[in-house]
Amino acid sequence: MLILYYVAVSFFLLLCFVLCCVVLMQESKATGLGASFGGDAGDSVFGTATADVLKKFTAWLIFIFLASCVILSLWTSALEQTRRPAPPSIEELGQ
Repeated sequence: MLILYYVAVSFFLLLCFVLCCVVLMQESKATGLGASFGGDAGDSVFGTATADVLKKFTAWLIFIFLASCVILSLWTSALEQTRRPAPPSIEELGQ
């Protein structure tokens, strides 16, 4: 189970990297880093609707990112509770 957790964290880190790259590739109003990957928006791999494709792809990545954040957070807290021993009860303390 712990190996699966580490695989999920690795995929989460890969998702973070891909999300950062996709956000940086988008064309800004000042044509920042997005212009570095192809110059004109009309000369793109996806055709003239590159901005729309990247926006939709970014939206899906953000949804997956947020869902995986919640899942990994719950999973981490569940793993922490299973590793930590339960506190002693009042009867065990002798009071």
